[in-house]
Amino acid sequence: MPTPFTLSVSIVLYKTPLAMLRVTIASVLQAVDCAREAGELAAVTIALVDNDAESALQEAMSDWQTVMADRQIGLRLWQGHGNIGYGRGHNRALKDVQSDVHLVLNPDVTLGRNCLLEGLKFLRAETAVVAVSPRIDPGDGSTSHGCKRYPSVFDLFLRGFARPALKQRFRKRLDHYAMSELASSVPLAGIPIISGCFMLFRTEVLKRVGGFHEAYFLYFEDFDLSLRARAYGLLAYVPSMQIVHFGGNSAHKGLRHIAMFARSGLRFYNSHGWRLW
Repeated sequence: MPTPFTLSVSIVLYKTPLAMLRVTIASVLQAVDCAREAGELAAVTIALVDNDAESALQEAMSDWQTVMADRQIGLRLWQGHGNIGYGRGHNRALKDVQSDVHLVLNPDVTLGRNCLLEGLKFLRAETAVVAVSPRIDPGDGSTSHGCKRYPSVFDLFLRGFARPALKQRFRKRLDHYAMSELASSVPLAGIPIISGCFMLFRTEVLKRVGGFHEAYFLYFEDFDLSLRARAYGLLAYVPSMQIVHFGGNSAHKGLRHIAMFARSGLRFYNSHGWRLW
C-alpha cells in the first residue's frame, strides 16, 4: 500500500457569510473522510486566514476545533492583520505548511465527497503533474471548469463587460478561450491556466515558485501562479473531481472591483506579455 498523502488547506476570508463558510468546511471534512477511508490521506491541517478585521469567525471556532480534534485534523486561525489580499493571505498560511499536497480554496466553494480522493489518486499516478483543477458547477445548474488559455485583452473584455448579443457573436472565440471543448469525463494534462478557487498543488512546487505573487491584491494572481508553476511540471484538469463554486463576475461588483481587475490585468500583461487580440 502506498504511503498516504499529507494535506494542508488554506482558505482566505473577507466578509464571508458564516453560513456559507460552514457549508464549505463541512464539505472539506466530508472529502477528507472519503480520502482517508480509501487510504490516500493521512494528516490534515486547515488554515483560515481572516482578512476582515470585523469578522465574527470566533463564534464558530470552538465548534470546529472540537469536530476537527475528533477527526485528528489540525486547525489554525490567522486573524488581526487586516485585508492583505487574496494571494498574500494564502502565502501567510503556506509559510508554516509541511505537507505533501496543498489545497488553495475559496470560502464560497463546496467539494464533492470524492473530490480530494480523485485528485490525490491522479497526482499519485501522474508524477509529471504539479497541480490539478476540478470540474466546476457554477451553482446555477450548468457545468463548467476553471481551465483557460492565455487571454487576450479582447477576450477579457468580452467575458466581463460585453452585452449578450456581442458575446453571442464571438461565442466560438470565448469557448476557445475557456477550453469548452474539454470532455466532461476525460482528464487532460497540459492545461495553460487553472482557476484559483480550487488549486490542488504539490506543496514542494508551490513553495518553490514562492506561492502567489503578492503584488496582485485581487484578480489574475491565479493566472500568474499557473504560468510560473508550469516551469516545474504540468497542470491538469480532472473532471472526476467536482466542486460547486458560488463565485461572481468582477464587472457586477462595482467600480472598485473593476479598477482592481484592470490594475491586476495591467500587471499580468506587463509580466507575461501583451496579447490584444
